[in-house]
Amino acid sequence: MENAMKSFGENVFRDSNLKKRVSKDVFKEFKASQLGKTELSKGAAEVIANAIKDWATKRGATHYCHWFQPLTDLTAEKHDSFLEPTESEELIYKFSGKNLIKGESDASSFPNGGLRSTFEARGYTIWDTSSYPFIRENKNGVTLYIPTAFISFTGEALDKKVPLLRTMKYISEQSLRVLRALGNKTSEHVFNTLGVEQEYFLVKKDMFESRDDLLLTGRTLFGASAPKGQELSDHYFGKIKEKVINFMSDVDVELWKLGIPSKTRHNEVAPNQFEVAPLFSVANLASDQNQIIMETIEKTALRHDLVALLHEKPFAGVNGSGKHNNWSLATDEGKNLFSPGKDPKTNTQFLIFVAAVIEAVDRYYPMLRYATATATNDHRLGGHEAPPTIISIFLGDELTTIFNNIAYKKDAPVSESSKVNLSVDVLPTFNMDAGDRNRTSPFAFTGNKFEFRMPGSSSTPATTAAVINAMVGKVLSEYADKLEKATEKSLPKVINEIIVNSYKKHHRIIFNGNGYGDEWVKEARKRGLASDEASNTALRRMIDKDVLELTQEIGMLSEHESIARYNAYAERYVTQLSIESRTLIDIANKNILPSGIKFANLLADHIEKNSKYGKAFIKEQEELLKEVLANITALRKEVKSLEKEINRVKNESNLEKQTDLAKEKLVTGLEALRVPCDNLERIVDKEFWNFPTYTDLLFKL
Repeated sequence: MENAMKSFGENVFRDSNLKKRVSKDVFKEFKASQLGKTELSKGAAEVIANAIKDWATKRGATHYCHWFQPLTDLTAEKHDSFLEPTESEELIYKFSGKNLIKGESDASSFPNGGLRSTFEARGYTIWDTSSYPFIRENKNGVTLYIPTAFISFTGEALDKKVPLLRTMKYISEQSLRVLRALGNKTSEHVFNTLGVEQEYFLVKKDMFESRDDLLLTGRTLFGASAPKGQELSDHYFGKIKEKVINFMSDVDVELWKLGIPSKTRHNEVAPNQFEVAPLFSVANLASDQNQIIMETIEKTALRHDLVALLHEKPFAGVNGSGKHNNWSLATDEGKNLFSPGKDPKTNTQFLIFVAAVIEAVDRYYPMLRYATATATNDHRLGGHEAPPTIISIFLGDELTTIFNNIAYKKDAPVSESSKVNLSVDVLPTFNMDAGDRNRTSPFAFTGNKFEFRMPGSSSTPATTAAVINAMVGKVLSEYADKLEKATEKSLPKVINEIIVNSYKKHHRIIFNGNGYGDEWVKEARKRGLASDEASNTALRRMIDKDVLELTQEIGMLSEHESIARYNAYAERYVTQLSIESRTLIDIANKNILPSGIKFANLLADHIEKNSKYGKAFIKEQEELLKEVLANITALRKEVKSLEKEINRVKNESNLEKQTDLAKEKLVTGLEALRVPCDNLERIVDKEFWNFPTYTDLLFKL
């Protein structure tokens, strides 16, 4: 482990690496370009490209690629070698400033919502100077990866990175306006920081390959519950199996080499479910690092004869996997704007920024819902310890009391941290936190940041971070307008009015209770908090009038880009459900049905052979045969019904109606077909059942 720590960052080209390899002027120009203060000159780009190439080739790199994040929640890459011919027909290693800054890809082959077509296919990848280049090692070579944005020939964003970068700039500008008005004259930039917790399942590789549903869709489309699930709470934070800890250690080593500070690893609630979490970072870098983490988990698992499942709900009846996004803001001087300090009730800066989040979430909560809307996440949200689809904020008793006291001129006592003494000599006293945690809240204040718990495990954090930045940035801009008009004398009054008026108008979004309870559903309706339970309707919030106005105004997305993005996501929603439907039909017809028939024939033979002993001796076998035949009949009925609905969805030309049909017919059809499949699994002889069961998948590694 000591050697592993010594290798931290050896495979990533950080700013410190560049500083050692270029002149002071070039490095200064590069840093200025990162902050948008100047454009990187052609000469500086050439010098930087050569420095990166020299570093990479000395580490064995023969190829480079522009690495980007299209609208698939995955990454994409095209590899080119460093080889270039000379006039004397010799080959040399070359990597120019142009190679570094710009690449080209066929944009029509990626989801684009109509922005590109086959005869208008050109797209560009553009170097993101704020994210570090890195190398990846494989068995037979090394490749240099250049993090890039992805845009169309006409300049529209075709990826997840561009909207995030746009909103990071916007919220920095608006935060600085507020800070200046509050008297901060030294901070020059505000960074959006993000800490991402990644959950995943592990299954044995041979079992994974025996399940076409896992192979094609990432989740089990059928499977009777195991006799045991997670009800004993014996897996969460439990002893990590040796095979798993060996895998986790290898993941850590790979991540540390890439400069990713993997910090936490542990068993999660469901059997064979786990979590890894790095230290927080600037949002853009954190988002890129999360993509690397997911890919590293998948790659490393295979080396251990395992497969990592990043789907939000691979198994019914147990917890799904999420990706908690811990969002905050910090100045370039290292000050967290959501740090309460020793006395939060008098910390004006803290209260202003928290008030902005409360107001932003209340005004624009449909944006948070659409940012987490996928067919895969629908299986997870609202059940088995996942947040509900109703958006609310957990502030905790201490902070809620402070805001209530300010808004309504009360003097209620504020809970404070206290020492706990357990009266056991070997256990030291410790400070108890002033507030508890609420795991049922989708958007919770957790001490110095907000934890957004709705995102699914397979999603990119870039989407949710961009949305939160946009919402909060807009509110901060309105606060700044008011603060900038205030005089030195009137400033305290204006600050108080902002906090009081905002809280009074938007405190309905605060809920510190049980988000899983039916009482909250009723209460949320009373408060006027709507809920898009399914993604087919949640996605439409992207193109609501007020959302389009916001995203255009702040420069996050143009109307054209937003509509295209909705089209791409809605099409993916339909496509994923269609693939799941076709997959389950295929398995039902080719595997489950034959297994059921074989077992039915076996029972029929036994009944015929034993009927001579009298009715009493074959009664139970006849009952069992009837049950098998009834489920075979039900299976065929549901297969035919689902086949019909697949065609119906396919033939619907209106995208909105198509998503509704997919939700109404395919989701329900999948659930209906699963019932006889699971019933047959419970009664068919294991000799005829050629699939790993939930017991195999969840309890055997």
